[in-house]
Amino acid sequence: MNLHFEKRLSELQQAHFDLITTENRKSGLGNGIFDRYENPVLTAAHTPLNWRYDLNPQTNPYLMERFGINATFNAGAILFNGKFLMVVRVEGNDRKSFFAVAESDNGIDNFKFWNYPVVIPETNDPDTNVYDMRLIQHEDGWIYGLFCTERKDLKAPDGDQSAAVAQCGIVRTKDLKQWQRLPDLQTSSAQQRNVVLHPEFIDGKYAFYTRPQDSFIEAGKGGGIGFGLCDDIENPIVTKEQVIDHRVYHTVYEGKNGLGPAPIKTEKGWLHLAHGVRNTAAGLRYVLYLFMTDLQDISKVIYKPAGYFMAPEGEERIGDVSNVLFSNGWIQNGEDIFIYYASSDTRMHVATSTIDKLIDYVINTPEDGFRSAESVNTVSNIISKNESILAPVSATTSKAI
Repeated sequence: MNLHFEKRLSELQQAHFDLITTENRKSGLGNGIFDRYENPVLTAAHTPLNWRYDLNPQTNPYLMERFGINATFNAGAILFNGKFLMVVRVEGNDRKSFFAVAESDNGIDNFKFWNYPVVIPETNDPDTNVYDMRLIQHEDGWIYGLFCTERKDLKAPDGDQSAAVAQCGIVRTKDLKQWQRLPDLQTSSAQQRNVVLHPEFIDGKYAFYTRPQDSFIEAGKGGGIGFGLCDDIENPIVTKEQVIDHRVYHTVYEGKNGLGPAPIKTEKGWLHLAHGVRNTAAGLRYVLYLFMTDLQDISKVIYKPAGYFMAPEGEERIGDVSNVLFSNGWIQNGEDIFIYYASSDTRMHVATSTIDKLIDYVINTPEDGFRSAESVNTVSNIISKNESILAPVSATTSKAI
């Protein structure tokens, strides 16, 4: 008997069990809009031991990792059969990403991975890398997964091993176990990232939110979050894209912006969660923001608060790609909203809110005036309104003294 192997295996199993069964609690008072939680909901260490280790003492006597996991992040999310599910981007030490399903009863802790990763069928032009799946329960009865498929740019100069082409891959499923691959989305844009399928038909057509860009990294002439219609999901072609949410100078979304998960339908409009990117001296900074589109014309933005809705804080700032928040999954469960977001391309977190709170935030938070003077006006107006409220309270307090 290999006593070292047995002891190490027991310690690994106990540490893994303690991690995945840790209770998650709300963190601090919050800002009144949403609540963060103390612990990430998924990390690389949450992945099953039998993915990472050969558990046979004959072939792995030192119980070494045989397949290292680097990160778990950028997860799509769905409420399915009463369970909170995330389709997680799992990145190995080899830099390749793949998808895996993690399940929880309450949506905030005790997430456990299904036994095997997701098997995504390949097209005739195999994907080098796949990542960042959005899950959409469409009214046609299918659950769609839209993800980024990355392949080497064959037009790149000799010796350039980093140039890539990103497009939108599409799969669909009824049970999140068997996945049917459809052709990649075709648009007039050179590259596509962060594509989302609208959950309802629009004039009998499939509606896509796109993010047109000129190159793999830079948006270039891509003006922001696009929108287009498609006749047939099995032959997905968008011939016309219109930008519905523009990039704007000196904002949190001046460099790039893209939709996160599919929008949520409310009585006031379609609620959208997106990410915005700007450049800083420390590199790109990714934050999340919200906006709302019209119920009848989903391409018309009717409310958009200034600035970010959520930005990285504390340890969220640290990771493989620091100073980044990214979300491509949220779940509505009754009035409650569970927002699943990744920090610094490393780990998954959850924040919770309600439909009423998010509607209030989107409708009643001032819009961006795009100039410093307008920001001063906004703050001054809030102060002025508060003075009329605080003055009577101060007077009453003085009389009591």
